[in-house]
Amino acid sequence: MTKTTEKPQFVEEAVKINKWDATAVKHALDDAVKNALFSTRPQLKEQFGLINTRLVFCILAVGVAVLAHCWDFTHPFPESKPVLMLCVIAYFALMGILTLHTTFREKGTFAVATEKRSNGSQRTWEASSDMQKYDDKYTLVLSVKDSKSLREATSVKSCAFFIDSNGFVVDKQVANEVNRLFNSLSDERKEK
Repeated sequence: MTKTTEKPQFVEEAVKINKWDATAVKHALDDAVKNALFSTRPQLKEQFGLINTRLVFCILAVGVAVLAHCWDFTHPFPESKPVLMLCVIAYFALMGILTLHTTFREKGTFAVATEKRSNGSQRTWEASSDMQKYDDKYTLVLSVKDSKSLREATSVKSCAFFIDSNGFVVDKQVANEVNRLFNSLSDERKEK
């Protein structure tokens, strides 16, 4: 008897979204872009540094809130006033830092990956998107950063280009657009 090992085929179930809900459309397109980016490129390894940073700030803020609650429980209010004040200030400072981090560092980034190249160097790929609340334009930005430069490719298309009339994401259209952006950035351009 011989054993054959077959990799299980993952069948992705098409998810119907409300095409009039801009937030749901943006998240569905972000997921489709992420799948298109990682499914055909095994050399890309996903990095979770941005998400982990956000989680650390949130955990610290919750820890400060729990500390305030426990301290107030064990030492009734007049006695716990200085600790409560310190915890409130620390909580709002952490929330301010978290807001600055998500606004200025993340900027809608939903996928970060690193690629080790054959010459030993490393490139970092980031995918970010934007879609205004009452606008049908989906802006996809794919950027690559290596030791020399930072390059970006942007695509602005109507979400109707990627979603059919029944509310399903057309994965082939998304994959074609991601491949176009990826190929335009991965081409090695000789500098003069």
